[in-house]
Amino acid sequence: MSHEVRLLGTGNAFLPKQRLHSFMILDGIHIVDAPPTALASLRIAGISPAEIETIFVTHLHGDHVFGLPFLLLERKYISDRERLKPLTVVGAKGVRERFQTLCQLAFPGSLDDALDSIEFIESDHGTTNDNWSWERFEVHHDDAVDPHGYRFEHSDGASLVHSGDSGPCDNLENAISRSQIAVVEMGFPQWVPSDHHHKPNDIQSLAERNPDTQLLITHTFIDSNKSSGEPILTNEFPIHPGNVHHLEDGDTWIHENSAWNPEN
Repeated sequence: MSHEVRLLGTGNAFLPKQRLHSFMILDGIHIVDAPPTALASLRIAGISPAEIETIFVTHLHGDHVFGLPFLLLERKYISDRERLKPLTVVGAKGVRERFQTLCQLAFPGSLDDALDSIEFIESDHGTTNDNWSWERFEVHHDDAVDPHGYRFEHSDGASLVHSGDSGPCDNLENAISRSQIAVVEMGFPQWVPSDHHHKPNDIQSLAERNPDTQLLITHTFIDSNKSSGEPILTNEFPIHPGNVHHLEDGDTWIHENSAWNPEN
């Protein structure tokens, strides 16, 4: 059995050139977060929002969840008008109430029935219908938005981590050390005085401590190498160990024969 991790977006909240907001899809049906550019990312990739079965919510900052009303609106009026496609949202306690507030602000009254049809799961672990087990764990970010990461493991042995937004922390490193690949954010340049995101030196240290895990870098502040003209902050990538991979929008990794490799 093969699996697919695709990064439909790789930018941070400030949208460096040629990047949409960080946005991962697993096996074409499970997404991590629903950023403001989620619908655009799905359209570019040719994926119907009706095909999404699960949304794993890492935390409640706007660049990670403000796309949810647009996904629900699209499903209701375009791709799933007959309400045949189930949708599950996994998140920390209170995620349903927060999403109700968000949808009411975005489209008052229009999405009440769409929210009622969602199954909300507020557990710390569970299993999808296609045999992915998942665990949610606390990470180091703004406590006000209930930050978490996820570790996924399939019954066939494939494993991966999504850090959400987090600076270095023991919970995240423990999950990474037990996994084949990890989608890790690098949202800050080195000079920013905060530890709520990984910086280039943090990625360097993380890679050196976990040489057997492939680190897929997303939520980056660096312009895409496809962009041209004056950079917003920088278009220069740090030199990192060989197990660090700075991703571009659309980059895909495939799990076959017990290993993850980038799609050619």
